[in-house]
Amino acid sequence: MSWFDRLRNGLARTRSVLAADAGSDWEMDWDDLEFALIGADVGAKLAAEVVREARAERERGTSFREALERALLDQLEPDRMRQKLRRVGFDLDVHRNVVEVRGRVVMMVGVNGVGKTTTIAKLGQYYQGHGRSVMFAAGDTFRAAGSAQLAVWGERLGIPTITGPDRSDPGAVAFDAARARAARGIDLLFVDTAGRLHTQHNLMEELAKVQRVIGKADAGEPREVWLVLDAVTGQNGLEQARRFHEAVGVTGVIVTKLDGTGKGGILLPIARELGLPIKFIGVGERPEDLQPYDAAAYVRALLDMPAAAA
Repeated sequence: MSWFDRLRNGLARTRSVLAADAGSDWEMDWDDLEFALIGADVGAKLAAEVVREARAERERGTSFREALERALLDQLEPDRMRQKLRRVGFDLDVHRNVVEVRGRVVMMVGVNGVGKTTTIAKLGQYYQGHGRSVMFAAGDTFRAAGSAQLAVWGERLGIPTITGPDRSDPGAVAFDAARARAARGIDLLFVDTAGRLHTQHNLMEELAKVQRVIGKADAGEPREVWLVLDAVTGQNGLEQARRFHEAVGVTGVIVTKLDGTGKGGILLPIARELGLPIKFIGVGERPEDLQPYDAAAYVRALLDMPAAAA
């Protein structure tokens, strides 16, 4: 099964929310569409904007579904957002063979239970497949067997993993790993961190400390901080993203578990309201179910349209 087919299947729950009142030609009342978008966690303000833009397209003779496609894509890749992010150095060229990483160290952050550790394993396999050498740092030292879990993944994938004892200082693990990466000339280091609620101020401060420690071991790093969000959390994920961004300066977002929720519309406020690039999206447990985010493919899969021609 192709990635597009897996994505289309993974978005089935969200599509059922959007298409509940649509016929086979996806024609529906504009108020029904707005309520459906809100139900998919697009948010009231963005839902109204999508409807307004889609309605204008429809009045120009475009089919309902194509009008909705254009309106959604405009929210996910608005020109002004592209220009803004390019000015601050983000790479928004999603139509590429590999998602490029600025620098050499990526710090992975997020709340408990979003799947950071397994996401790191999938990223390691992804970048290995694109010819990059990879290292892991098992900085989740507070969760029972957290370090061991990443070490097992590293062994399976042939990726060296720097670990520390349970309950040890995560900053020390990150420091040792950053030093080891530089010494060995490894292309990419992914630093796992313990899950923490964004409302726990002391733990967020600890995260900032880990970030500073990495910089002491490897000047200028980490240049990337990727936040893992569980799509099931919907709008709550926006507040998580804001708090993590305030604490450590998030440079990219990975949205997981899109297959387990009808709230797949959350990608719109992430892209539009937060102004953060979405790097990868996940629709399952297998490594191949995490792939680079492509706004056009996402929208066409969401609306059950065929894949765009290459």
